[in-house]
Amino acid sequence: MTERAPLHLLHLDDHLLVVDKPAGLLAHASKMAADVDVDLLDQLRQQVQGEVFLVHRLDRATSGLVLAARTREAAGDLGRQFMARTVEKTYLAVCRGWPAEAGEIDHPLGDVRPNSPKKPALTRYRRVATVEVPIALGKYAQQRYALMAVDPETGRYRQIRKHFHHISHPLIGDTSHGRTEHNRLFQSEWQVGRLLLHARRLAFTHPVTGERLAFVAPLDREFRRVIEVFGWRDLDF
Repeated sequence: MTERAPLHLLHLDDHLLVVDKPAGLLAHASKMAADVDVDLLDQLRQQVQGEVFLVHRLDRATSGLVLAARTREAAGDLGRQFMARTVEKTYLAVCRGWPAEAGEIDHPLGDVRPNSPKKPALTRYRRVATVEVPIALGKYAQQRYALMAVDPETGRYRQIRKHFHHISHPLIGDTSHGRTEHNRLFQSEWQVGRLLLHARRLAFTHPVTGERLAFVAPLDREFRRVIEVFGWRDLDF
């Protein structure tokens, strides 16, 4: 089994934990990822020396906050909070172009299976910052990118990635729904090869104490590099 550095736990008690998942780490073993010999769930169980139940998941390419329970009772309570949509989730993303300053994307989505039935999916967003880069690409002499704060109301498979593709503002680093030429530009100019989608903030109610908890996950090196290069360091996000 591949040896990895310990995961960054932002919270740990007898009932739950909050972990900052790195980009590239699969949340749970899957037949679709035969190359994986260790996943987030396995690593958490080893690190805390006990049972762990993932309450929700992030895509393999997405970084940031994941909530997990340490008992079945806590898992049930936290799962009900997600179903009731009382859990607050905010992501940071970098997309191609400049979307509206604020808006929502109401577009039904299927799940991981091809031709699966589409279900209601709603994503709200706010444009935090923009940049225009003087690099020619295709028919444009300059390239526009935006830093977005994204609040998914629902939790469909690859919802944020698919929704931003739907409005023609694909996320940078998205190899499934994005634009290859822009992904390559970020790799060659700024050595950023990851999907620029990060689960930044998570707030929920503790299933035992009833306390409202909120956590913020730091950005990794590559995401921070984009923030620095584009002059977004002092913004409130």
